[in-house]
Amino acid sequence: MSHAPIKLIAGLGNPGRQHERDRHNVGFWLVTQLADQHRVTLSANSRYHGLVGKFPAPAHGGHGAPGGEIWLVLPQTYMNLSGKSVGALARFFKIKPEEILVVHDELDFLPGAAKLKLGGGAGGHNGLKDISAAMGSQNFWRLRVGIGHPGDRDMVADYVLSSPSPTDRKAIDEAMDKSLDCMPLVLQGDMTAAMLKLHTK
Repeated sequence: MSHAPIKLIAGLGNPGRQHERDRHNVGFWLVTQLADQHRVTLSANSRYHGLVGKFPAPAHGGHGAPGGEIWLVLPQTYMNLSGKSVGALARFFKIKPEEILVVHDELDFLPGAAKLKLGGGAGGHNGLKDISAAMGSQNFWRLRVGIGHPGDRDMVADYVLSSPSPTDRKAIDEAMDKSLDCMPLVLQGDMTAAMLKLHTK
């Protein structure tokens, strides 16, 4: 089953040097790597409240004309206002929720795991909540990168705002590499193949 090609990829995180190594910034890490792969410079754009860049969409099925542009954004609004940035960009370029991929940290997965899914609740993730509210829809794609859980709900806030251990960071990096390997399929909207590749051990 083919889906709409992705037109906007948002990496979630918090701006500022003090947050750049936080587990909560996994989305920033991955989208920054994706930008590097495509030689895209992410520059501050006040209209979209974020660091924004774009590159040409790959030609569908490897032939024919490419299908427009793919936007990358790292919202600079702090996590719980991510929708302000994603919503502004999506509205301006008339990008539908199902053409958006949000990359974020996932407490429910161990470091090393990454999964793609379409829609669903926010699972307590404030960035996802705000994007759902801004878009008026939960029907956007999520790339969930596991960061593990501290084991106690009261510890979650401190946990996501601290750096992973070297072992966890290595596992997270491996999950990000695997995710980036699947990105060409994602960009073409071949989500079934992307999920198969990403979710297979």
